[in-house]
Formats: sequence, structure tokens, C-alpha cells
Amino acid sequence: MRKIISQHTFLCICFSIVLVGQSIAHDYIPGEVQEQPILLARGDLHTVSNGVMLNTDILFENGRITAIGKDLPLPTGGKVIDITDYQVYPGLIAPNSTVGIIEIGQVRATNDISERGRNNPDVQTHIAYNPDSEIIPTVRSNGITTALIVPGGGLIRGRSSLINLDGWTKEDAMEKENTGLHISWPRSSIITAWWMDKTADEQKKENEKNRRKIEEHFNNAKSYSIARKADPNLKIDSRWEAMLPVFDKTLPVIVHANDLRQIEQAIDFANKYDVRLIIAEGREAWKAADLLKDNDVAVILDRTQRMPLRSDDEYDLTYSQPKLLADAGVKFCLGFSGGDWSAWRCRNLPFLAGQAVAFGLDYEEALRSVTLSTAEILGVEKEIGSLEIGKKATLVVSKGDILDQLTNHVTLMYIEGREVNLDSKQKELYRKYDKKIERRAKSGLNTN
Repeated sequence: MRKIISQHTFLCICFSIVLVGQSIAHDYIPGEVQEQPILLARGDLHTVSNGVMLNTDILFENGRITAIGKDLPLPTGGKVIDITDYQVYPGLIAPNSTVGIIEIGQVRATNDISERGRNNPDVQTHIAYNPDSEIIPTVRSNGITTALIVPGGGLIRGRSSLINLDGWTKEDAMEKENTGLHISWPRSSIITAWWMDKTADEQKKENEKNRRKIEEHFNNAKSYSIARKADPNLKIDSRWEAMLPVFDKTLPVIVHANDLRQIEQAIDFANKYDVRLIIAEGREAWKAADLLKDNDVAVILDRTQRMPLRSDDEYDLTYSQPKLLADAGVKFCLGFSGGDWSAWRCRNLPFLAGQAVAFGLDYEEALRSVTLSTAEILGVEKEIGSLEIGKKATLVVSKGDILDQLTNHVTLMYIEGREVNLDSKQKELYRKYDKKIERRAKSGLNTN
């Protein structure tokens, strides 16, 4: 017998959902469209594409950079901001993030990372993106203006979108829709941990079955692509329709793979189906450096601040892998491994680059790995990623080195010329409890 929910219970459920929604929404008003020219005067410009320009002005109008040089004239009606001794950088780009599609991992209603099923090429992450996420202001505080929002779960996860971290709606914030098709490559290793309840043979069979499943999906999509060209009136299948841009290489396939065998298999797969491949995570990409370079495969490298993949690896292998890839001529950028934690973790993006510098990577290359290299890999280098005339005025101003945890202090942020509010819940709490200490000190009470 079906249980009937009372009107009172139903109203309580609805009220609870509203409260949850309000509790995870920030109150910071998005920036206004740029209405007057803005001249940032006498800052040190880290252009990325053209070196560092000391004591130099940068002018932007209508959301785009219009001039760079010394002693630039201020257009009529313009605003000048003196940033002497401050550092100016392109906005940092966080790839492989889940910011905006998860809030609290243990609250299912706030988690939109994954869809049910294992074959979801028609999933689009921007559909679930929440521009009011409380996590977004925290991420922006360290200079991150843009993030690639990636789906999770399944074998063929769905499509990611590149989104600016300011805007009233996902449409306002969109930088590039459907940036890549994400695939979780099946394991090639055997897990012997206590929690694995399958034998080695069972795991091998399952891994091989999953690899065949991915090929089966691509065969179906390829056949559908051929049939669609032959008959434009063919009945639409949303799954295979979403994959059509894969076969003309306008939509890259971003394969999440870590060990050497996975990477080799992914490259063989991409060559077989003649698709454009990007490796995400790639913890053993250094072992496949020559193969990656020869096949022109870029890597969205997992975070540098973590333990090595294998117990017999050098202790600093993860820290120094960016240097190894750079020396081998592999195009790469720095990011995270996705999942629940990447929403919060991506705030540490500049410090991944700083860590890589401490372990041998050239500073300019490190800065590039969180700006222009990321933009190139994601196909938006003509719009963002460096400070150049004609590009969008998506940039940040820091009082110190943005890659240094001790001196990173972002004081201004602009996204397409819109000034972004840099406040956050954490800063509000800091001010609140700092005031408590101040008041207790004035009253002569113990501040502990």
C-alpha cells in the first residue's frame, strides 16, 4: 500500500529544501558591465606571452585590453587606478574542477557531479552549474577567474564547460560551452587492498570489459555520424548526437588516466578513432613523455602537492613532474583530479605552480601552466590566458607574487572588464572574530 505524505510533512520538506538552497548561496553581487575605460597605472605586468613589463600601464575598455605601455593617456571619462609596486597577471584558469556543481559532499541535494549510468556523452556540466555557490568566492580569492567544470562518474562521463567565476547566471558566466568529452579510462592495474572483494582475474576481466565497452560506444557513435551525414532526417539520438564534434576534432576527448599503461592505451585508442586527445591527471605522464610529444597530446596534470603514485617512486617525483614534462617538450597545464574535493582544492592552483618552481620548473613556465598553456589546451587562447591587446580584460592584481602562499594577496580582479567582489565567507568570519578579540582586549579580558 502506498504511503500518503501529509500536507504538513510535504510543506516541511519543501521548506527544508529552500533552507538548504539559501544556506549554500553567497550574497555577493556580480560585477557590472564595464561602462568606462579603466587604466591600471605603473604596475608590473606579467604578460606571460611577452615577458614581464615593469612599471607599465594597462588600459581596457568595453571588456577588452586596448593598450599596454608607459604613461598611457587616459581616455575621456576614464578611471585611473595607481598600482605602483603591485603585480598584474592574467586570470588563472583551473582545469578539471567541480566548483559550482557540488557544495557539501554529504548532502546529496547539493551534489550534481555525476549522472546515473556509465554512458552519458550528452551530459553538459553547465546545465547544473550554480553561479551562487558559496565555494566560488573562496576560489576567486587566490586569483582564479575561470574554471573548467568537469563531470564525474561512469565511463563516458559527459562534456565539460569553461566558466568564468562571476555572473548572475551560467549564461552570463560562460566562456566556452562543451569544451571536451570526458572519459574515465579503465584501470590497467590490479588492486590488492583489503577493501577489494574481487580476485585478480575478475578485475582483469572487468577492466577489459570496460575498455571494450568504450570502443563499442565509439563504434556506435561513428556509425551514427556516418548515417547522419547520409540522411540529415535520421531520428536523433542525443547520446551520439553529442559526440558528432568528436569525429571532426572540434571537441577533444579528455581521457582521465594515470599510469603508463592507461596512457599508452588511450593514445592507441585516439589514433584508432582519429580523435583529438588530452590526458587528464597523468600521474605517470613523465614515463610516456616521448609518446605524448610524438602524438601531440597535451596533459592536464594532477596536483603537484601529493604523494607519489608508487611506493618505490622518488619522494619528490610528483613535485618535479612539471619540470620533467617541460624538459621533454610536452604541452601541459596544472590542475586537479576532479571529484568532490576539487571544488575546494582548486583555490590552491597558483601554489601548485609555485611548488613546481621550487622543484626546478622555470618561473615563467610555471605561470604559463596556470594561464596561457591552459587556455591553449582548452582552445581559448585568443580570448584569455595572457595580457595582450585585443584579449578580454580578465586579469588580477596582487600585492605580491601570486604563486607564493606567503605573498599572494589579490586586491583587484576583473573578468571581461567587470570588477569582481573579492569578499568571501572566510573573510567575513575573520573580520567577525578579529573584532571579538579587539573588544575583549579593550575590556581587559583574556582573549583566549
